[in-house]
Amino acid sequence: MKSARDLIDRLRSYQPPNTDLGQHFLHSDDMIGLMVSIAKVDAHDHVLEIGPGPGTLTHRLLETGAKVTAIEIDDAPIFHLNETFRKELQTNQLTLHQGDALSIDWPEDITKVVANIPYQISSPLIKRLTQYLKQQNTPMLQVVIMVQLEFAQRLSMRHPSDVGSLGLTVALDWNVHEHHTVPPHHFIPQPDVQSMVVEMQPHERTFSVDKRLLRQIIHHVFDQRRKKLRTILKNPPRRISRIKGWHKQRWKNAVQALQNLEVMDARPEELQMEDWIALTEKVEKGSM
Repeated sequence: MKSARDLIDRLRSYQPPNTDLGQHFLHSDDMIGLMVSIAKVDAHDHVLEIGPGPGTLTHRLLETGAKVTAIEIDDAPIFHLNETFRKELQTNQLTLHQGDALSIDWPEDITKVVANIPYQISSPLIKRLTQYLKQQNTPMLQVVIMVQLEFAQRLSMRHPSDVGSLGLTVALDWNVHEHHTVPPHHFIPQPDVQSMVVEMQPHERTFSVDKRLLRQIIHHVFDQRRKKLRTILKNPPRRISRIKGWHKQRWKNAVQALQNLEVMDARPEELQMEDWIALTEKVEKGSM
């Protein structure tokens, strides 16, 4: 088995890590193995890896017998990965693409995503994962990613202070579980932040309201989270017209019908998911 440090050293012989691209390479073989274990990767999986870098995680994923598609944006890692995994590329167990994972097309049969991602793409990547999940017949089962600790806490919302639009909107499609905290010394070079392994599993919960409207309301209100709902909801969400049948006047009519409700004097952080669903129901009924 190739050690993580050996693979990192090989890549560093071509070029030093580019921290502007979020290149902080995980060198802990135990932690890499743990990520693969959490994802329960086996030979039946087609795994998407984003930002493989030196291929430390790629190597462990391939050892399971899984098919792996890796997307890397930087030239030096592409050259290194082509040399290191020549056999797996020839047998098509590994497919390597150079490009931006946020814009390049993903294979339609991905079952799992396992990645130590560049932290600066965390939010847009979650959005892309959710868009992928909504594709018809998508077989996506699980996502295991390394993210910044504070981002992980906002995703999981385990503490009241972490409740916000990110965690609430992600919860519309995913169950999120925190796993292990990873200190900076597990990376080369060391980042300035703590990291955490996060697991996301899609759920099939149905909602009594239009989920697009619910999502827009949550984002809209948390943009002004220090104000009361009564003040925030006077103005419609910026993209309300993107939802079929909705427009500014319909929104104003709906909000006018809610003026006597107690919830209108609450601030965003005081509401739980069920409260947001109930509020959205009232908005829909008030517009009729």
